[in-house]
Amino acid sequence: MTAIDAFPLIPRDHLFGNPTRSQGKISPDGKWLSGLAPEGGVMNVWLAPRDDQSAAKVITHSEDRPIPQYLWAPDGKSILYIQDKGGDENYLLYRVDIETLAETTLTPFENTRVDVVGSSVAIKDKILIGLNNRDPQFHDVHLLDLNTGDLTLVLENDSYAGFMADDTLTLRMAMRQNEAGGTDYFRITDNVVEDEPFETTAMEDALTTSPAGYTTDGSVLYWLDSRDRNTAALFAQDTQTGERTLIAEDDKADIGGTIRNRQTGVVEAYSVNYLKSEWTALEPDLKASLDWLGEQLEGEYGISSRTDDNQTWIVWNDPLTASTATYIYDRKAETLTPFYKTRPELEGAPLQPMHPVEIESRDGLTLPSYLTLPAGSDREASGRSDAPVPMVLMVHGGPWARDSYGFSSIHQMLANRGYAVLSVNFRGSTGFGKDFLNAANKQWGLAMHDDLIDAVEWAIAEGIADKDKVAIMGGSYGGYATLAGLTFTPDTFACGVDIVGPSNLETLLSTIPPYWAPMVKIFHERMGNPDTEEGLALLKAASPLYKADKIVKPLLIAQGANDPRVKQAESDQIVGAMKEAGIPVTYVLYPDEGHGFAKPSNNIAFFAIAENFLAECIGGRAEPLGDVLEPSTAEIVEGASHVQGLAA
Repeated sequence: MTAIDAFPLIPRDHLFGNPTRSQGKISPDGKWLSGLAPEGGVMNVWLAPRDDQSAAKVITHSEDRPIPQYLWAPDGKSILYIQDKGGDENYLLYRVDIETLAETTLTPFENTRVDVVGSSVAIKDKILIGLNNRDPQFHDVHLLDLNTGDLTLVLENDSYAGFMADDTLTLRMAMRQNEAGGTDYFRITDNVVEDEPFETTAMEDALTTSPAGYTTDGSVLYWLDSRDRNTAALFAQDTQTGERTLIAEDDKADIGGTIRNRQTGVVEAYSVNYLKSEWTALEPDLKASLDWLGEQLEGEYGISSRTDDNQTWIVWNDPLTASTATYIYDRKAETLTPFYKTRPELEGAPLQPMHPVEIESRDGLTLPSYLTLPAGSDREASGRSDAPVPMVLMVHGGPWARDSYGFSSIHQMLANRGYAVLSVNFRGSTGFGKDFLNAANKQWGLAMHDDLIDAVEWAIAEGIADKDKVAIMGGSYGGYATLAGLTFTPDTFACGVDIVGPSNLETLLSTIPPYWAPMVKIFHERMGNPDTEEGLALLKAASPLYKADKIVKPLLIAQGANDPRVKQAESDQIVGAMKEAGIPVTYVLYPDEGHGFAKPSNNIAFFAIAENFLAECIGGRAEPLGDVLEPSTAEIVEGASHVQGLAA
């Protein structure tokens, strides 16, 4: 009996099924509580009086796809939510009236994606939205009356990637990529965009510099800005004089989120997330509240909703080794009232701590990373396993995104099955300054991949990973990294799990969603320009498709048929190339999903297949498949015989 066998298997559906509740919020006037909860197995919005949660009622009626996100209208008269079809990411905006519970489609268009451009604390019954129903590439700005549904065109857009408004819902700024791959920022006067930009960034600053909103009186524009420095600092710019004042900076990480005064829009606190998230308050009352919460709560915490008077907050708390809990915080009374636990079924489960670690790359970069160890493998609680264990390298998507500290269903499932799990912020990950980000330019399959290999070698050298039992797994860019791992470094990994990963970077760039077109230069500058001979050669050299015959280890591929970012052809191509070369592959297709799997039945089915695949490859344990595929739409296109129990 191994150490892990002394611990019970955590059921898959406890980790990947519907949460009991999520996205808890409070109405602007503090009278109502809301959230998402399953109704008929589908996550829908519910509503309850603040003083009587037992009177909660479901107010939306999605029967197929979970509602991904909702918010309170500023006037508190309605709840707004977005929904797409089959994972196509064409999100429309819907409204539910709080009094009558009548539901309205506010953007009744086909093949349209809505963006919220601006809302206001003064004008509570209207918001500004962007709609690409006229031209799929560009979002025209409209003023939407939330209570009548009236749409008024404010600005027809022929070239801009985004807009910013002030608290009067007046457009103040437009953004557009420049020829160098940076961003130009233009003032807007009377809904006319000026010809010349008032601010501009080079390509190297484009992902680390952005405007962060106006104060409500419009006198100050905040910036997160990396120009003439490495990490993005928080600046306040006088909109009349252009004078800039430094508010906050950190030498290891970019300034992340801010907490703004509800009425004035003035920044009162900011966060920095290097290995863990840390808040710094600039205003005494806010500091007192954050300090008090820090004393009451173990692990990570944050604010998810506030009343207009700022006296009641909805606060989440992630203790990492227990279910995330959400509370109603009365600032004046200094009370935390339990609201709900997201996954109460995990109470008492053998959840494992996540260890932040720093790994050095071969060329001297520090890679902020996160390690979770199997239960029973670290008896001294040292953050290192007592003996080498099988390991899964879990690679994040983006690649211009990051892994963070906190509860992870994937980490917990894999650790419970007997694996160490390592998530690495490789070069190109965001939040660690522009030097770290730009070290990845045109390095897909090159230095970006070297970072992942260096992390594996670190784990082997530290006695954590069994070098013959390391799997690579990830979604989107992480799926690409999986394919790169099995083609470019075929002897490093024992197997791979690719979730919606691109196999051919040339076809990936030629099939991006139309509304990404205003930002396409960033892909060309950071990956390679397919319109140039040099760029095309770079993209082809970094494409696993052309090296599919090098794959010698088992591979599991999962794809959503409606994925607008990484089209189904990306998976079809490499599966076809492997079949042609006589190389076995398991390919799972979801006809009703997009870039990832939103339906719990599909998510559970995927992780059931993945854990049984990994068990066969690197020897961990697995919950048997059972009848997990029956409620799922999963189609096993190829290779059912390569996963234990799947052919049956």
